[in-house]
Amino acid sequence: MRLILIGVALFGTMAVPAFAHSAIGSVDSFGAGVVHPFSGPDHLIAITLVGLWSVLAGGRAIIAWPVSFMAAMLAGFAAASAGLQLNFVEAAICLSVVLLGAFIAFEVRVSVMIGASVVGLFAFFHGHAHGAEAAVAKLVPYAAGFSLATLALLAAGMGAGLCAKSFAAGTLVRTTGACAALIGLSLFGGLA
Repeated sequence: MRLILIGVALFGTMAVPAFAHSAIGSVDSFGAGVVHPFSGPDHLIAITLVGLWSVLAGGRAIIAWPVSFMAAMLAGFAAASAGLQLNFVEAAICLSVVLLGAFIAFEVRVSVMIGASVVGLFAFFHGHAHGAEAAVAKLVPYAAGFSLATLALLAAGMGAGLCAKSFAAGTLVRTTGACAALIGLSLFGGLA
């Protein structure tokens, strides 16, 4: 098991970034929206980590943080679709992967409100990335697709958190967070 985790960490630090929002083809349909969050490690990892962190925090965070993520993601999508230009979206998304991984690796505990604010801020940038490249004529189907995919990734993270709690797999969860943070750091290399 340790060899697998070391391999994942090494691969993550050497992998060429494949951002989920780097002009990957059609962004004008429900199907394109569903595929979008799965097409790059930045969205895939960050969204899953939000679900995992919410379960690890427990209590009201289990519902509040994923709901905050969804709402802020859609707000970011709407803002970008309306023409809001931000120069640091890619860096903010990479930073979200690093920090969410670190929060899990170091078992960071925060209040429900602070956690909701943090994941909401990250989500705004993820949503902005979706909206910045969406075809104006097909905003609703595309948004519905990536919203469904985001819910699936949040649920996957939550499921992983529930399994980790059931099997008392704290070390594995912390190692997963550390590996995610390393992958997030490697994503910064693709921004240059």
